Amino acid sequence: MEQTLSIIKPDAVAKNVIGKILTRFEDAGLRIAVTKKIQLSREDAKAFYAVHKDRPFFNDLVEFMISGPVVVSVLEGDNAVAKNRELMGATNPKDAQKGTIRADFAESIDANAVHGSDSLENAKIEIEFFFAQREIV
Repeated sequence: MEQTLSIIKPDAVAKNVIGKILTRFEDAGLRIAVTKKIQLSREDAKAFYAVHKDRPFFNDLVEFMISGPVVVSVLEGDNAVAKNRELMGATNPKDAQKGTIRADFAESIDANAVHGSDSLENAKIEIEFFFAQREIV
């Protein structure tokens, strides 16, 4: 059984679609091992997205991620990383297949509703960033 990290971003939290997004994960066979609503600090956002620090969109991404609360979750299940990425859809909601989270809830490539780990290795790192092992049940 795999674990992956999901973040419901500030735009989707502001739209009050947290429950709708979490339901999609469960309906697809993923189990929510832990979830919490938090407000990222600037330092948190910079550290989490440090891999993008040299890219031109980094500062805008940090500003967006601290613009409101986010919901972070650990999802579990068979092929959890791939299944979550399939449910999310393409990064740009204009390219996302109908019925995916981004097609249904995202506004733009920047305000794209959700984040999901892109590999098992990154899932482990990202999960440890937000959760202590004792929190994941």
